[in-house]
Amino acid sequence: MLVDVVPVGDVSAQVKRQASAALRSVYDCEVTIHESQSVPTGAHDEKRDQYRAEEFIELAGRIGSGAKNIAITPKDLFYRRRNYVFGLAYLDGKGSVISTYRLQTSSDGGFSNRSASDIFSDRVRKEVVHEIGHTMGLEHCDNKRCVMNFSPTVREVDVKEENLCGSCQRIVL
Repeated sequence: MLVDVVPVGDVSAQVKRQASAALRSVYDCEVTIHESQSVPTGAHDEKRDQYRAEEFIELAGRIGSGAKNIAITPKDLFYRRRNYVFGLAYLDGKGSVISTYRLQTSSDGGFSNRSASDIFSDRVRKEVVHEIGHTMGLEHCDNKRCVMNFSPTVREVDVKEENLCGSCQRIVL
């Protein structure tokens, strides 16, 4: 399987490397990095001063060259009535998106004594693996350590591992 990472806006080389490495590690897939794209026209919601996640999913699905494609953006995303989302994907879809905007808090709340840079990299890796998991048909998992566990806060992202639990692995691998 080929996964194409589609940077949207100013995405650092480190973020692209971390996303690529995590996808290769967990899904044993081929990963390409697409050329950087502009933010989709009409994605910005003036009242919220945030961006509609669906627009980024549509962009990734349309221009990505993989069987699965994931947009990565530094923009603050929302979906419907949710205040924000770290990422979004449709089950069995082709496109998905993660936002690094809210993953960049300076600490993990004392969960570890690692650097802010390492914590941020871990969060990016987990969110990319999580959203591609949805495109492969995985729903949210009840196992708090599984990367497919629903994690609406960075604290919950920090607690889970980068890998699929055994149950989720059996579904997709």
